[in-house]
Amino acid sequence: MLVEQNQKKHTELWKVSDNVMELKSSIIREILKVSSKPGVINFAGGLPAPELFPIEELKEIAVQVLDKYGPDCLQYSLSRGLPALRELLAKRATERGTPSGIDNILISNGAQQAIELVARAFIAPGDYILTENPTYVGALQAFNYYQAKYTTVDIDDEGMNVDQAIEKIERFKPKLIYTISNFQNPTGITMSLKRREQLVEVARNYNIPILDDNPYGDIRFSGERLPTLKSIGGNEVIAVRTFSKTLAPGMRIGWINGPENIIAQFEKVKQCADLHTSTFCQYIVYEYVNQGLLEPHIEHIKVDYRTKRDIMLKGLQEHFPPGISWTEPEGGLFLWLELPKQLSSVDLFEEAIENKVAYVYGQPFFPDGGGLNTLRLNFATASHEQIAKGIKRLGELFTKYV
Repeated sequence: MLVEQNQKKHTELWKVSDNVMELKSSIIREILKVSSKPGVINFAGGLPAPELFPIEELKEIAVQVLDKYGPDCLQYSLSRGLPALRELLAKRATERGTPSGIDNILISNGAQQAIELVARAFIAPGDYILTENPTYVGALQAFNYYQAKYTTVDIDDEGMNVDQAIEKIERFKPKLIYTISNFQNPTGITMSLKRREQLVEVARNYNIPILDDNPYGDIRFSGERLPTLKSIGGNEVIAVRTFSKTLAPGMRIGWINGPENIIAQFEKVKQCADLHTSTFCQYIVYEYVNQGLLEPHIEHIKVDYRTKRDIMLKGLQEHFPPGISWTEPEGGLFLWLELPKQLSSVDLFEEAIENKVAYVYGQPFFPDGGGLNTLRLNFATASHEQIAKGIKRLGELFTKYV
């Protein structure tokens, strides 16, 4: 025991970098520790539904990969990623309206690493990033490590307010425009076609790259599919995609689609980070997609998530008092609530946990602060019965205070 205490005192004298000292733990990860208690209905995570993971198909393909590729699938591989997978992703992008070649694609460890690689390549301390307000807290974590500053614009039913963006660009001269154009995290809002075209024009006029974080784009279960920002903007846009929401997050396979010269820079950064993404997982994903299994699986996911969204919306209409508003997303995993201004979702969180239901309070999603009266709900992971019960419990809680 004494040895352990002395070791702890010794290591407490070690000096980690100021960048690390200033970082804050992900609030969502911290909330998940609390919300994972037995009996708590959890609307807090950003997780897809685990019961939808195609375990049996992946099990078969894993064996096929080992038999077909032998030692190659367990060996070191290229920093840009498996050529066959990159070629396949480029082909799929081209077929969907974004002309792409193998040299436009770099495979990453999920979309989160892709965002971090972009931040590492572009951001120096004090550089501004233009974001929606609110925006994805995981991206803010990645940007914060490089001591970025933020200039934010409002988001409405059509997505990012581009008129505000012009004003902020002229004032702060940001290095990067970060957006989540489809089923935005945390709000679930999708950027309209008009706004997409306007944003690309602004980026082109001011020569600022758009980083379009698009993990949910394939999970549209109602409404009209829109052209991606990348298909509209071409080389003005760096697109980040992932299989985490459509296949399985534990595979950690994401990718960047960008201009060839910029992909070359990301490759150097990737080499510093981890040499390359898992060779074995890349082969499994390649075979899964190449065998035509992905699209039917996505259709299965969309049916499940639409049903769950509808159950949650029905519960909100039945149990929530007047004065609370929410979004009605056409895809993705989340919807967003605004309480009356005098209420704080942070202050009510502990009481929600006592009532065996959890959400993510909205404040951490606002780079400039604010959002105390907002919260995010994930409708993807809970069962139908849990969604109905959990929303009823939240409605009873909020009714006490509205």
